[in-house]
Amino acid sequence: MKCENYGLNRSTERDNLNLNPLQRGGVLSSAAREALFEFSDGYSVCDYCAGRLDQISKPGINSFLDDLATFINADVVRTVNGAREGKFAVMHGICNEGESVVVDGNAHYTTHLAVERNNLNMIEVPVTNEPEFEITVENYRATLEDAVDREQVSLAVLTHVDGDYGNLVDAKKIAKVCHENGVPLLLNCAYSMGRLPIDANEWGVDFVVGSGHKSMAASGPIGVLGVSDEFVNKLLIRSNRHTKKEIELLGCTSRGAPIATLMASFPYLIERVKKWDVEVEKSRNFAAMMEEIEGVTQLGVKPTNHDLIRFDTPHFHEIGKTHKRKGYYLYEELKKRKIVGIKRGQTEWFKCSTYGMTEDQIQYIAKSFKEISRINNTT
Repeated sequence: MKCENYGLNRSTERDNLNLNPLQRGGVLSSAAREALFEFSDGYSVCDYCAGRLDQISKPGINSFLDDLATFINADVVRTVNGAREGKFAVMHGICNEGESVVVDGNAHYTTHLAVERNNLNMIEVPVTNEPEFEITVENYRATLEDAVDREQVSLAVLTHVDGDYGNLVDAKKIAKVCHENGVPLLLNCAYSMGRLPIDANEWGVDFVVGSGHKSMAASGPIGVLGVSDEFVNKLLIRSNRHTKKEIELLGCTSRGAPIATLMASFPYLIERVKKWDVEVEKSRNFAAMMEEIEGVTQLGVKPTNHDLIRFDTPHFHEIGKTHKRKGYYLYEELKKRKIVGIKRGQTEWFKCSTYGMTEDQIQYIAKSFKEISRINNTT
């Protein structure tokens, strides 16, 4: 058998400016990179485990989870293998087959899969028209109240910040609507927990999930699940046969490097969420610079309240129609300038993020797009 490297070399972050919004919030801190080496072996945090991952004291996972609960103001916190696993666990733990879940129209596909896998019915809250594509409190209320009148609704799901337009939704107002209708709320914070302050109890959220590898500077896969006291005994039930194990978590969840890197980055996260207003301002400035290019428009709520931005770019698409490299020219021109993260061949629209970048880097990226926009169509 021939042994190969399988392409296990990656210099994207070291050598380029990466605009991929999936990855900007997951860039490891220096402490996390050290932890990645120390805990790279499988089950490396389990040396002193007595049967419960959340009770391990060396390394201090138990105290970390207490601090993490304080950080997001949730009563109880567990780590899971990703935000999607957290959503599935909540639905499986509190919903009965055949019941309904109200979901916002900007929900991530994994929300839909969790509903399907649990054999539940999905009712979608419509978004507003282009270009905002917004989830409003009014639309959420109307959809939820109509659903409650017609069928058994056992859960509502709200995407705090969606992955298509970067729209930030008022979770507190929608939680109030849900509770007025007797329906618990699950808040998906995959694009917000670790980037901006989360206050689950203040907002009245019953469940909250986050993504360590997407927004919390962890290597992953790892997610965070926060649960209010009201639902702890229903969701975190222990096995009759293996009495230390919590059934919905299948005993233990993320082990080794994922949780070690999340723990190592935690002090860094505490400090960086304090600078969220600075990141939003940088994103707004970047959007304004991009919109100086004819035929480039920011979609979603304006001004943006998040670092993820989606641009409608018919101008770049028109260039690709006659360029010898067709739609691949944009990716290639950016790569020449050490900018990555825009998909190959994508010119009609794209999503990007400048989270964590300096003002000089953002200026350079905007200038590069402007230079590319002036490419002669016959090139």
